[in-house]
Amino acid sequence: MSRPGAPIGPSAPQLASLSVIGEVGLPATLTVRDLREGWPRHRAEVVFDCATSGPRHHVFEGPLLREVALASHPLFDARRRKDRSRFALAVSGGDGHRTVPAWAEIDADFGNAPVLLATRLDGEDLDAVGSQLVAPVDRCGARYISAVARVRIGARPGGW
Repeated sequence: MSRPGAPIGPSAPQLASLSVIGEVGLPATLTVRDLREGWPRHRAEVVFDCATSGPRHHVFEGPLLREVALASHPLFDARRRKDRSRFALAVSGGDGHRTVPAWAEIDADFGNAPVLLATRLDGEDLDAVGSQLVAPVDRCGARYISAVARVRIGARPGGW
């Protein structure tokens, strides 16, 4: 006989998720599957220099960070370019790594960098381990954040 409140049968595997929060009209918590199914998939074949192991070759697939962020309705006036350029995105990983790209870097009217929230790495789904931030324009992989846990959007980087 099992004890009261004990789960019955095998437990479902935990799926990694990330939160989109901050100065947004529609905060969200998204699984890797949500990312894969909710936005167009982009592909990036990258080579970056890893300080410890040399050049690394990978293929990432997933939605653009910009598209996911826009779905949360950032609280800037999208018609005013200068208003958008005040914003940044603090991206934090489950291991404590963090990077802060400027909104203008990913905005189509400015830098238009194809930064991804990868849902697949080298043909493997990342559902269990979490999405990965991928900056294909970078020569080194320092801004590649594994197990993305949070994307905080806003104009107050000091408050992050």
